[in-house]
Amino acid sequence: MNRVPDTELVKIPGGTLLTDSPEEGRALAFAIARHTVHNIQPDLDVLVAGRPKYATTPESLIAASQVVAIEFQTIAAANNYWRS
Repeated sequence: MNRVPDTELVKIPGGTLLTDSPEEGRALAFAIARHTVHNIQPDLDVLVAGRPKYATTPESLIAASQVVAIEFQTIAAANNYWRS
């Protein structure tokens, strides 16, 4: 099996949900979503084989966006919405 590198199999990249800004929080949300997919399907060949289908299907893209939005909500709450 052509596996995803172990560095991509962490659950929370950087080990924390705390970020300095909403922009960093949004980037972390994308990273968490990507790492989630890698943990669910660590076989790179399977991931690459499925990409043409989900990358061009509007429903799949919307679903991926929803996952990122949910992750961002979690990160925003952990950061007290970046308010002092």
